[in-house]
Amino acid sequence: VQLQASGGGLVQAGGSLRLSCAVSGSILSINVVRWYRQPPGQERELVAAITSGGGTNYSDSVKGRFTISRNNAANRLCLLQMNSLKPEDTAVYYCNADITRILEPRGNYWGQGTLVTVSS
Repeated sequence: VQLQASGGGLVQAGGSLRLSCAVSGSILSINVVRWYRQPPGQERELVAAITSGGGTNYSDSVKGRFTISRNNAANRLCLLQMNSLKPEDTAVYYCNADITRILEPRGNYWGQGTLVTVSS
């Protein structure tokens, strides 16, 4: 199983970016998909999460600005639309998912990070 995150880059404050997380490999199901971020010199923190049924949850710092969505069919894709970006959103963003593989119990998987830099 591989989670491939992409879409990071450099953007000015107030701008937008859309991050993508694609899941590949032999799997039975994907339960919760999450986006975490780790600002420079800080701990990793949960940004947003979405269940298989589409229920969402956001950290207070991004609520109203970020939107998480998923398409269970197309590359099992999860998107994080980030609007009204602020310099404090600068971080490496990671996708994370609870995935059930064939003949294996549910496991937790991480993608590689994608860097988001917001300039003031």
